[in-house]
Amino acid sequence: MKLLQLTDIHLTAPGQTIGGRDPWQNFNAALHHALANHPDAEAMVITGDLSDWGEAEDYRRLAARIEALPLPVHLCIGNHDDRETFLAAFPDAADENGHVQKVVPLSLGHAVLLDTWGPESHAGHFCATRADWLAQKLAELPGPVWLFLHHNPVPTGVGPMDEIMLLDADRLGDAIAPHRGKIAHIFHGHCHIPVSGHFRGIPFSAPRGTNHASWPTFGAERQLHASDLPQSYSVILAGPGETMVHMIEYGYDGAIREEGSPVYAEWDRRTMVR
Repeated sequence: MKLLQLTDIHLTAPGQTIGGRDPWQNFNAALHHALANHPDAEAMVITGDLSDWGEAEDYRRLAARIEALPLPVHLCIGNHDDRETFLAAFPDAADENGHVQKVVPLSLGHAVLLDTWGPESHAGHFCATRADWLAQKLAELPGPVWLFLHHNPVPTGVGPMDEIMLLDADRLGDAIAPHRGKIAHIFHGHCHIPVSGHFRGIPFSAPRGTNHASWPTFGAERQLHASDLPQSYSVILAGPGETMVHMIEYGYDGAIREEGSPVYAEWDRRTMVR
């Protein structure tokens, strides 16, 4: 099974930039690169911060853009989004409680998309109602399950970034703990840096994002730091009992070189490029 994860697309009015980069141009470049190189992907998940300011026009343009794609696209919301405005454009994304949560059948198991949005906050929230919904779905679903959400549930070690992580991570952890054996991986965004690790024994990962990049300044006290690293998305390859996640830096515009064969007998000073 192959899935695509895009995150933190931060759409704005066409022509507006963030960090000197055009979010729409970079989103379209990500789609073009991903679909050209991975036409066999069965689904795409965009894990939040869909709009930079949670504006209705951004969601209407996004709806029109993904409707034309040759594969299903599933959406989480992040702290830059506005749930009510988003649901006006994507009413089918709401669960029975009005949260942006759903279960997506896949060729291998199911994806479960979670809502970590909270009003007037950059931090992530996961209330008891959302946790109960998740616990119920996990009890019903066979494995494997792939969880997608916006906010990171584990601290990064960067002070200002950790102030806006998923504040209710323990509630999320308690909801998934009885079902840990069937959850194969957790995918998130939000940090704008590539991270990986495990949460309650479950592996997680996040790519950098499709527009502006952060920088992990571990001594930072108040301000988040940015960088000009390449834009990226993730390619997820999964089989029974195994998962591989690639961060594809499609914004890299340097050379791609052939440097040698994987055949050990061909590794010598004459043929290896150094």
